[in-house]
Amino acid sequence: MLRFMPVGDSQTIGSAGEHTWRYRMWQHLRAAYGGPFRIVGPRETLYDKATDAPDSYEYADPDFPRAHLAGWGEGWLHMAPLIGEAVRTCRADVLLVALGLIDLGFYTNAPQTAENVRSFVAEARTANPRIRMIVLPVIPNVRAESDTAFAAEVASFNELLAKAVADLDEPQSPLLLASPPPSYDTDFDTYDGTHPNASGEHKIAEAFAEAMYQAWDVGEPYAAADFA
Repeated sequence: MLRFMPVGDSQTIGSAGEHTWRYRMWQHLRAAYGGPFRIVGPRETLYDKATDAPDSYEYADPDFPRAHLAGWGEGWLHMAPLIGEAVRTCRADVLLVALGLIDLGFYTNAPQTAENVRSFVAEARTANPRIRMIVLPVIPNVRAESDTAFAAEVASFNELLAKAVADLDEPQSPLLLASPPPSYDTDFDTYDGTHPNASGEHKIAEAFAEAMYQAWDVGEPYAAADFA
């Protein structure tokens, strides 16, 4: 049985009332993966903007495995120290990681963030030497559209991330770089320029699903129309 753990920031934890891309990925795996699987992680909640805390269970559809390791305002900096214990206790086999925007926006520059990526990978492998990881680059966001310096930092980090993935990939613990959703549009696929709406959730889930299918022959091509 494969055990998938979503890891991310506010785009992954989601907020009260949302489905989240985690839900879309679970739908895809149910339809496309031929074997047993589980969604695992040490957390289950959504972020609640009213309480400013991750204390909501008000999913748009709560009837799915809600486990994850994601946090509003948390990035590679925060997850690197946590991932080893999470992998160990939840016995994760595959990490679906969407991080970086928060780091660059508030905590670390591109080279520092890339070093935290390498620390994250090392900690995950210490917990499970055969862990598989798929990493999503920082996707389009409204700040990068209006702040040229931030856009350059995002571009620099995505290049460093690709280099880290190439450097660290190994046969017993494969590391994949997912392709950013090619049609992702901050006007169409987000509700505030940063956080995904329903179409954005599907596109993020598709990025992970296509990487798994193309590189590992896990599942099938993503078909959002099957479970819109």
